Amino acid sequence: MNVALLGKKIGMTQVFDDSNRLIPVTVIEAGPCPVTQVKSLDLDGYDAVQIGYRPQKEHRLSKAAIGHFNKAGVEPQSELQEFRTNGEGELNVGDVLTVEKFEAGQKIDVVGTSKGHGFQGVVKRYGFAGGPASHGSMFHRRGGSYGMCQWPGHVIKGKKMPGHMGDKQRTVQNLTIVKVVPEKNLILIKGSVPGSRGSMLTVRTAVKNKTA
Repeated sequence: MNVALLGKKIGMTQVFDDSNRLIPVTVIEAGPCPVTQVKSLDLDGYDAVQIGYRPQKEHRLSKAAIGHFNKAGVEPQSELQEFRTNGEGELNVGDVLTVEKFEAGQKIDVVGTSKGHGFQGVVKRYGFAGGPASHGSMFHRRGGSYGMCQWPGHVIKGKKMPGHMGDKQRTVQNLTIVKVVPEKNLILIKGSVPGSRGSMLTVRTAVKNKTA
Protein backbone atom coordinates (compact mmCIF):
# COMPACT_ATOMS: atom_id res chain seq x y z
CA MET A 1 0.00 0.00 0.00
CA ASN A 2 1.01 3.63 -0.39
CA VAL A 3 2.67 5.03 2.72
CA ALA A 4 1.64 8.43 4.09
CA LEU A 5 2.80 10.47 7.07
CA LEU A 6 1.85 13.77 8.66
CA GLY A 7 4.56 16.22 9.65
CA LYS A 8 5.68 19.81 9.79
CA LYS A 9 8.13 21.87 7.78
CA ILE A 10 11.31 22.65 9.71
CA GLY A 11 13.04 24.74 7.02
CA MET A 12 15.58 24.54 4.23
CA THR A 13 19.30 23.86 4.26
CA GLN A 14 22.04 22.34 2.09
CA VAL A 15 23.79 18.97 2.19
CA PHE A 16 26.51 17.29 0.15
CA ASP A 17 25.81 14.03 -1.66
CA ASP A 18 28.21 11.14 -2.30
CA SER A 19 29.59 12.96 -5.37
CA ASN A 20 30.35 16.05 -3.26
CA ARG A 21 27.60 18.05 -4.96
CA LEU A 22 25.70 20.64 -2.93
CA ILE A 23 21.98 19.88 -2.84
CA PRO A 24 19.26 22.22 -1.49
CA VAL A 25 16.92 20.25 0.77
CA THR A 26 13.79 20.82 2.82
CA VAL A 27 13.82 19.30 6.32
CA ILE A 28 10.50 17.77 7.38
CA GLU A 29 9.73 16.31 10.80
CA ALA A 30 7.30 13.50 9.99
CA GLY A 31 5.58 11.22 12.48
CA PRO A 32 5.36 9.17 14.50
CA CYS A 33 1.75 8.73 13.35
CA PRO A 34 -0.42 6.17 15.20
CA VAL A 35 -3.25 4.47 13.32
CA THR A 36 -6.46 5.62 15.01
CA GLN A 37 -9.02 3.93 12.76
CA VAL A 38 -9.20 1.41 9.93
CA LYS A 39 -12.25 1.64 7.67
CA SER A 40 -13.46 -1.24 5.53
CA LEU A 41 -15.69 -1.60 2.51
CA ASP A 42 -18.19 -3.75 4.41
CA LEU A 43 -18.70 -1.40 7.37
CA ASP A 44 -17.95 2.06 5.98
CA GLY A 45 -18.45 1.70 2.25
CA TYR A 46 -14.78 2.27 1.40
CA ASP A 47 -11.30 1.21 2.52
CA ALA A 48 -9.23 3.80 4.36
CA VAL A 49 -6.80 4.34 7.23
CA GLN A 50 -6.97 7.25 9.67
CA ILE A 51 -3.72 8.38 11.28
CA GLY A 52 -2.93 10.99 13.91
CA TYR A 53 -0.06 13.36 14.52
CA ARG A 54 1.27 15.40 17.43
CA PRO A 55 0.00 14.38 20.92
CA GLN A 56 -2.62 16.65 22.44
CA LYS A 57 -3.85 17.23 26.02
CA GLU A 58 -7.26 15.74 26.76
CA HIS A 59 -8.75 18.97 28.16
CA ARG A 60 -8.35 20.55 24.73
CA LEU A 61 -10.47 17.87 23.04
CA SER A 62 -14.16 17.09 23.03
CA LYS A 63 -15.53 14.05 24.84
CA ALA A 64 -16.34 12.48 21.48
CA ALA A 65 -12.74 12.88 20.32
CA ILE A 66 -11.39 11.46 23.60
CA GLY A 67 -13.70 8.46 23.24
CA HIS A 68 -12.48 7.95 19.68
CA PHE A 69 -8.86 7.78 20.83
CA ASN A 70 -9.67 5.60 23.84
CA LYS A 71 -11.44 3.13 21.57
CA ALA A 72 -8.32 2.93 19.41
CA GLY A 73 -6.08 2.64 22.47
CA VAL A 74 -3.78 5.46 21.38
CA GLU A 75 -2.73 8.75 22.91
CA PRO A 76 -4.95 11.73 21.94
CA GLN A 77 -3.68 13.50 18.82
CA SER A 78 -4.13 17.09 17.66
CA GLU A 79 -4.24 16.25 13.93
CA LEU A 80 -6.14 13.52 12.11
CA GLN A 81 -6.09 12.62 8.43
CA GLU A 82 -7.54 9.82 6.38
CA PHE A 83 -6.02 8.01 3.42
CA ARG A 84 -7.68 5.63 1.00
CA THR A 85 -6.27 2.11 0.79
CA ASN A 86 -6.78 -0.88 -1.44
CA GLY A 87 -8.21 -3.00 1.36
CA GLU A 88 -5.20 -5.26 1.77
CA GLY A 89 -5.35 -4.89 5.55
CA GLU A 90 -1.64 -4.26 6.10
CA LEU A 91 -2.27 -1.83 8.98
CA ASN A 92 -4.16 -2.29 12.22
CA VAL A 93 -5.44 0.12 14.85
CA GLY A 94 -2.60 1.05 17.20
CA ASP A 95 0.21 0.58 14.68
CA VAL A 96 2.67 3.47 14.54
CA LEU A 97 3.99 4.80 11.23
CA THR A 98 7.44 6.39 11.23
CA VAL A 99 9.93 7.77 8.71
CA GLU A 100 11.48 4.31 8.53
CA LYS A 101 8.75 3.53 5.98
CA PHE A 102 10.69 5.75 3.55
CA GLU A 103 14.23 5.45 2.20
CA ALA A 104 16.79 7.62 0.42
CA GLY A 105 16.25 7.90 -3.31
CA GLN A 106 12.51 7.23 -3.07
CA LYS A 107 10.03 9.42 -4.96
CA ILE A 108 7.34 11.10 -2.87
CA ASP A 109 4.58 13.71 -3.07
CA VAL A 110 4.27 16.51 -0.51
CA VAL A 111 0.93 18.24 0.15
CA GLY A 112 0.84 21.55 2.01
CA THR A 113 -0.81 24.96 2.20
CA SER A 114 1.02 27.70 0.33
CA LYS A 115 1.99 30.94 2.02
CA GLY A 116 -0.76 33.56 2.20
CA HIS A 117 -0.07 36.98 0.69
CA GLY A 118 -3.33 38.72 1.52
CA PHE A 119 -5.29 40.80 -0.98
CA GLN A 120 -3.10 41.60 -3.99
CA GLY A 121 -3.49 43.31 -7.35
CA VAL A 122 -3.07 41.75 -10.76
CA VAL A 123 0.57 42.86 -11.13
CA LYS A 124 1.78 40.85 -8.15
CA ARG A 125 -0.85 38.12 -8.31
CA TYR A 126 -0.59 37.27 -12.01
CA GLY A 127 2.44 39.17 -13.26
CA PHE A 128 0.57 41.72 -15.37
CA ALA A 129 2.84 44.29 -17.01
CA GLY A 130 0.70 47.26 -16.02
CA GLY A 131 0.60 50.57 -17.85
CA PRO A 132 3.06 53.40 -18.44
CA ALA A 133 4.92 54.62 -15.35
CA SER A 134 5.15 58.21 -16.55
CA HIS A 135 3.20 61.13 -15.09
CA GLY A 136 -0.28 61.72 -16.40
CA SER A 137 -0.83 58.15 -17.52
CA MET A 138 -3.55 57.43 -14.93
CA PHE A 139 -3.07 53.73 -15.71
CA HIS A 140 -0.22 52.13 -13.76
CA ARG A 141 -0.99 48.84 -11.97
CA ARG A 142 -4.65 48.24 -12.80
CA GLY A 143 -5.95 45.25 -14.67
CA GLY A 144 -7.76 47.07 -17.46
CA SER A 145 -11.31 46.37 -18.60
CA TYR A 146 -13.17 43.64 -16.69
CA GLY A 147 -16.85 44.03 -17.56
CA MET A 148 -18.89 43.27 -20.64
CA CYS A 149 -21.39 45.29 -22.66
CA GLN A 150 -25.09 44.58 -22.93
CA TRP A 151 -24.43 40.91 -23.57
CA PRO A 152 -23.62 38.88 -21.49
CA GLY A 153 -23.64 41.83 -19.09
CA HIS A 154 -21.38 40.35 -16.41
CA VAL A 155 -17.75 39.49 -15.71
CA ILE A 156 -16.77 36.12 -17.15
CA LYS A 157 -16.05 33.47 -14.52
CA GLY A 158 -12.32 32.88 -14.05
CA LYS A 159 -11.30 36.39 -15.09
CA LYS A 160 -7.94 37.36 -13.61
CA MET A 161 -8.70 40.12 -11.11
CA PRO A 162 -7.36 41.42 -7.79
CA GLY A 163 -8.08 39.12 -4.87
CA HIS A 164 -6.79 36.81 -2.15
CA MET A 165 -3.37 35.43 -3.10
CA GLY A 166 -1.92 32.18 -1.78
CA ASP A 167 -3.15 30.17 1.24
CA LYS A 168 -4.28 27.26 -0.95
CA GLN A 169 -3.56 23.55 -0.84
CA ARG A 170 -0.79 22.64 -3.23
CA THR A 171 0.88 19.32 -4.09
CA VAL A 172 4.47 18.97 -5.30
CA GLN A 173 4.96 15.63 -7.02
CA ASN A 174 7.95 13.34 -7.54
CA LEU A 175 10.33 14.86 -5.04
CA THR A 176 13.40 12.81 -4.17
CA ILE A 177 14.33 11.83 -0.63
CA VAL A 178 17.96 12.68 0.01
CA LYS A 179 18.27 11.33 3.55
CA VAL A 180 16.17 9.82 6.33
CA VAL A 181 17.09 10.33 10.00
CA PRO A 182 14.90 7.85 11.97
CA GLU A 183 16.21 8.78 15.43
CA LYS A 184 15.00 12.38 14.94
CA ASN A 185 11.96 11.61 12.74
CA LEU A 186 13.43 13.74 9.94
CA ILE A 187 13.20 13.48 6.16
CA LEU A 188 15.47 15.56 3.91
CA ILE A 189 13.81 16.19 0.55
CA LYS A 190 15.50 17.68 -2.51
CA GLY A 191 13.91 21.00 -3.45
CA SER A 192 11.19 23.12 -1.89
CA VAL A 193 7.69 22.34 -0.62
CA PRO A 194 4.62 24.54 -0.02
CA GLY A 195 4.10 26.43 3.21
CA SER A 196 6.05 28.38 5.78
CA ARG A 197 8.22 27.03 8.58
CA GLY A 198 6.14 25.07 11.09
CA SER A 199 3.23 24.46 8.70
CA MET A 200 1.55 21.06 8.40
CA LEU A 201 2.53 18.77 5.55
CA THR A 202 1.45 15.41 4.20
CA VAL A 203 4.24 13.17 2.90
CA ARG A 204 3.11 10.23 0.78
CA THR A 205 4.43 7.76 -1.75
CA ALA A 206 4.49 9.31 -5.23
CA VAL A 207 1.26 8.69 -7.14
CA LYS A 208 2.87 9.33 -10.54
CA ASN A 209 6.33 7.92 -10.02
CA LYS A 210 8.81 9.16 -12.63
CA THR A 211 11.96 7.08 -12.62
CA ALA A 212 13.70 9.28 -15.22
